[in-house]
Order: sequence, then structure tokens, then C-alpha cells
Amino acid sequence: MNNRITKIGYALGVLGTAIILIWIGIFKFTNVEALAIKPLVTNHPAMSWLYSIFSVQWVSNIFGIVEIIIGIALLLSFWSRKAGLIGGILSTLTFIATFSFLFTTPDMITYKEGIPVIDFFILKDLTLLAFSIMVWGRSTR
Repeated sequence: MNNRITKIGYALGVLGTAIILIWIGIFKFTNVEALAIKPLVTNHPAMSWLYSIFSVQWVSNIFGIVEIIIGIALLLSFWSRKAGLIGGILSTLTFIATFSFLFTTPDMITYKEGIPVIDFFILKDLTLLAFSIMVWGRSTR
């Protein structure tokens, strides 16, 4: 029974991660999302150069394409270890990068009555990072 529960939890985690990546990836093609990620990308030392080559919308489109591909690879991981390995590695890198926005974007961490408060939409990436690493590890067996 315990193994069955673990398999269900793993499947739901991978499915949820894939859905989030595909959904947010599709949203990246909108002007609203392109403008929303601009402060994050502009302030990131490894990504800011993208705006010197591409427009704000194209940078967002590129991220969207990558996120959709990763989400599909994660879904395919149920049938293909190679897809799982690719999806696991790329989603791990993606969530490390997005989680790093907490530290590279000004005012992402503020203090309310002495307690640090962060932009919670980035905090979810820690859990998604964990599932990405699980897919990567499971695909290497």
C-alpha cells in the first residue's frame, strides 16, 4: 500500500509540475506576462543580456517555448526515461533559475513587523524543484 501511495504522489507531483509549466509557458506569449517578468530578467546577472538582443515580448516567448517543451517532456517521462532525463534536468535548471529571482530582484524580500516576507509566487518553485530532481533521479535508474 505504501508503495502505491508513493507512486500516486509522484505521479500527481509530476503532473502538477508539467501543467504549471505548460500553463505559464502559454501565458508567456501575452504582453501582460512579458511585462511582468521584465524586472525579474532585467535584474538577473545571467539573463539580463537577453534584452540587448531580443524584445521584451520575444524574451518572454522564448521562455514560454522552453517551459512548454519541458512540461511536455515531464509528461512523457511516464513512458520514456530519456524524456524524463531531459525534462528533469531542464526543469531543475529552470526552477533553480526562477528561485534565484528571490535574491537577484530588488524588493522581493521585504519585512513586515520584523518578519521577512517574500513574493510567494516564486516560493512555489522550491517544491517544483524537488519534483524536477525526483524525475531526473528516477530517469537515471
